[in-house]
Amino acid sequence: MGNFHYLCGGFMENVMDKQPKLLDVSKMLDIFGPHLTQIKEHVFFNNEMAVLHSDPIVFKLILQQTPPFVINDHRLGIVMYGEGFVNFNLVDRHLKAGTIVYLGPGTIITPIRMSDDFEIMGVGLFADFPMPFSIGQFPSAFNGQVRDFQLPVSNEAMQTVQNILETIWQLVHQPDYHRPTVTALVAALMHHYDHQFNLQADRQAVTRSREQTIFDRFIQLVNEHCREQHQLDYYADRMCITKRYLGAVVRQTSGSTPKEWIDRALIAHAKAMLLHSDKPVTLISEELNFPNPSFFTKYFKRLTGTTPLAFANKEN
Repeated sequence: MGNFHYLCGGFMENVMDKQPKLLDVSKMLDIFGPHLTQIKEHVFFNNEMAVLHSDPIVFKLILQQTPPFVINDHRLGIVMYGEGFVNFNLVDRHLKAGTIVYLGPGTIITPIRMSDDFEIMGVGLFADFPMPFSIGQFPSAFNGQVRDFQLPVSNEAMQTVQNILETIWQLVHQPDYHRPTVTALVAALMHHYDHQFNLQADRQAVTRSREQTIFDRFIQLVNEHCREQHQLDYYADRMCITKRYLGAVVRQTSGSTPKEWIDRALIAHAKAMLLHSDKPVTLISEELNFPNPSFFTKYFKRLTGTTPLAFANKEN
């Protein structure tokens, strides 16, 4: 096992104190541009997609930007070597060699620590990529209900992922490569991930405790609805359990109260809107379903120690 290097402090302090940086195609071009000569044998990049061919240098360049990050596209990869601990959308994950990783639009990423030999192979599908599925036709794992997933897979399943990614890597390096072929391979990759996702879901349905199932569903609902729904009553009603029982399960499973999880997610969204849009505080307050801007300002300051306007001015 490789030595671990730590990338940031505890996740919750990081989210509360630092604004997620949008890691879109233009930002990645800014990061990689000065190093293209050094990394060109391991990275393909254009305005539609990126292909990462198992190089730790590339990953380290991204991490030098200081997490957390947020993405607005689709990323599919597999951990080739090493291991790491990363927080995706409020939940800590342990990534080991042989783990497939999917990150969808809106995912907030906070790396915590990685072994020195940590390497990923994968693709990023940017906004201009011709997605192989029309709206409503995506495989179930990519229909928007699940923002991210990370699954350990068998050696055979891992080899299939590697074969598809290797073929994509070879094709994009051909002069005037055939885009429909690459798109078809991406479709095959997504179908393969979807199959693994559903296999895992079936196994978890048998072995996972009821408490963990409740907690996972709660976190999913918070990620999807915290901008409109701030009260625990809503989540308890959606899950058809009492507010008291939901609170007890979440505290027992995670060590934090449901309200703390809702607050963390809501503050993360507020910070993203303050930094990555030109919307005034009044409009952000309205879109986050606060009764008025004054209430939003007091809420934000209580949880972050600064006002929304002061935060936006400081970060910009």
